[in-house]
Amino acid sequence: MADAKIKVQVEGKQVLEVVVSDKKVDAIWIVLGEGVHNVKCKLTPTRNSLAYAGSIMGREIVYKRTVAEVTADIACAEHDRYQFRTRS
Repeated sequence: MADAKIKVQVEGKQVLEVVVSDKKVDAIWIVLGEGVHNVKCKLTPTRNSLAYAGSIMGREIVYKRTVAEVTADIACAEHDRYQFRTRS
């Protein structure tokens, strides 16, 4: 999942594309920035499970996908990862 990128909303207006370091149903770990100036953030589901939210340096970050959608994304990625080639 190191190459996966998602778009998150920062402080209501600005949209950033960030790298996903780990994606699970209960939390999504993202990395903002590059090189030595990068910052990791943990996004957790909101109370109503309609989005994932976290904060970096006092700024709120929101990933607007439901828990069900993220679960489906993870299941699809797992399915694609374990596809085996058959002999012909």
